[in-house]
This record gives sequence, structure tokens and C-alpha cells, in this order.
Amino acid sequence: MKAITLDEHLDSRLGIKGTERRDEFEKKVEEEIHAYHLGEAIRQARKERSLTQEQLGNMIGVQKAQISRIEKGRNITINSLARILKALDISANLELCGIGKVALW
Repeated sequence: MKAITLDEHLDSRLGIKGTERRDEFEKKVEEEIHAYHLGEAIRQARKERSLTQEQLGNMIGVQKAQISRIEKGRNITINSLARILKALDISANLELCGIGKVALW
């Protein structure tokens, strides 16, 4: 069995960089990585305030399971992010493509 690089594998499965299918895949992966890091930052902020997932969920009106999903980088919406930031007393600015900067809290 010959070892190949990840790029070679992706080239054979999705096409070379610059093709629509490959670009869509790489964009999705990048978005998932950003969501994961955002979830980790939320988890860290929650723990710094000695809150459980259940307590944070109660503060923003969702179940513990939803906080768990958010901290794993899943199901993060602007609305839930804004409520979490407010509950954790964190101010943030978000830059939205085509809209500009928006203060969340």
C-alpha cells in the first residue's frame, strides 16, 4: 500500500483545489473548525465562572443538552450566542460579511 498525502486523497475524491466541490468541502471544514473554537471559548468562560452547563442553560432558557451541543461547536446561532455572552457578562463585536460590525452585548 502506497502512502499518500491528505491533499492527494482529497484531489482524487473531491477534485483539485479551485474546483467547486473541493472549495465547498474546504469551506465547510473551515466553518466547523471556527464553530468548534467558539464552543471551546464558551466552555472555558462558563467554567471560569464556576457554572455548570445546566446552570448556564437555565440562565438563557435552554436545556443542558443544548449548551453541550453549543460547546461542541454545533447548533450555534447568533441569538443563542448573544444570550450566552450576556449571561456570562462578555461583550463582543461580530463582523458579518456584507453587514459590517455588530455589537452582541
